[in-house]
Amino acid sequence: MSDSVSDCTEQRSAVTEAEVEALVRGICFKTGPPRTLGVEVEWLVHELRRPQLPATPEQLEAAYAALRTLSLRSALTVEPGGQLELSSAPAGSLMECIGSVSADLDAVRAVLREAGLGLSGNGHEPWNPPSRYLREPRYDAMERYLDRTGPEGRAMMCSSASVQVCLDAGYEEPGPLGHGRRWWLANQLGAVLVAAFAHSPLARGHYTGWRSTRQSLWTAMDPGRSAAPPLGGDPRAAWARHVLDAPVMCVRAPEGPWEVPEGLTFREWTRSGTPPNRADLDYHLTTLFPPVRPRGHLELRMIDAQPGEDGWIVPLAVTAALFDDPEAAEIAYRTVKPLAERAEGLPAPSNPLWIGAARHGLTDPELREAAVICFAAAAEALPRLGATAEVREAVAEFTDRYVARGRCPADDLLSQFHSQFHGRLHDRPHDRPQDRSDDRSQNRSHGKDIRT
Repeated sequence: MSDSVSDCTEQRSAVTEAEVEALVRGICFKTGPPRTLGVEVEWLVHELRRPQLPATPEQLEAAYAALRTLSLRSALTVEPGGQLELSSAPAGSLMECIGSVSADLDAVRAVLREAGLGLSGNGHEPWNPPSRYLREPRYDAMERYLDRTGPEGRAMMCSSASVQVCLDAGYEEPGPLGHGRRWWLANQLGAVLVAAFAHSPLARGHYTGWRSTRQSLWTAMDPGRSAAPPLGGDPRAAWARHVLDAPVMCVRAPEGPWEVPEGLTFREWTRSGTPPNRADLDYHLTTLFPPVRPRGHLELRMIDAQPGEDGWIVPLAVTAALFDDPEAAEIAYRTVKPLAERAEGLPAPSNPLWIGAARHGLTDPELREAAVICFAAAAEALPRLGATAEVREAVAEFTDRYVARGRCPADDLLSQFHSQFHGRLHDRPHDRPQDRSDDRSQNRSHGKDIRT
């Protein structure tokens, strides 16, 4: 969401349809040995003493002004609803990535505490309706565009948060680390990651019927913008076609509101009397939100924000292991290949496999079985990636607490929600004692420092 693009850049020569296809094919899959790793962590910002209350615009303005004075290795950006995002620099190893982002988060939290604010890792704001903080032409246009298809767009803009893992595209050649295999794996394994890390079952104080309400938003939105291109064949060609056939969200202007065309694809724009330029193409690419977005590297966008100060480290470590370790990547590929039939040939996230993952989490038996195998493969691979004992222990605790039992973080939030808001009204004899002990265990496990 917080792609770094200027509001309106200088005009350059127009690009033709053929030039767009060539540019997209050249810049979106940059191949080579997988050597770097990155993560983007988004957080909801709230009052420190009363976490159910969001920060006011005045509080956010003062806090973000103070944060911009910090010297951080990560890029600090603000989402439309005031969510905070830290985007790591490309790191040469898993532990380098964890160390740099953790240090930045420590500095950020210290400043926010002074302002009476805190961060929460929920995939979707549990209590409050969407409220836009940023008033910029980009987000004004985005809101107008997304409102055409329903309220999900505003909720995505203002109420959602995620952990996005960024991986090198992979080798040009085929094999477990080849870019074609990694592209396919990201779009299929993504459903397992959705289910395992689902953490957004509430909206406006009610259970939505989804373990990942955040993922349900993407499912309901304009498929031309949020869907993946068809799998199979050359990923570069498929993505180039997808970019050209995707609808144009807006046409930027140096002054005043941006135009929001209706029913205009980028391909049609290149054929018009006022075709786009290279800067328009660059901007158009930032308005496409598939679950896996090729940006030279692969940006995996499907994981909900996680509970606890360091909960984001587990999906980062597991995902890195399943993609960058050849043995683990091969196991993951063989494990999720049978699941592909459930997608029925439809693109993510609007296919039965991904919808089931978002709605049911790991209560889905097939997704649970796949997650058990994949998490075991990741655990075996993490020492080979140089992961510390603390990181390996955090992954093991998450596996024991959730994956092995067919649970995800959303289930803990639901247990707490029912206990807090419904337990006083009537007895719940079906509540299991381990649900309450799980809540205490979660507080212990997430309070542990796993960063070094």
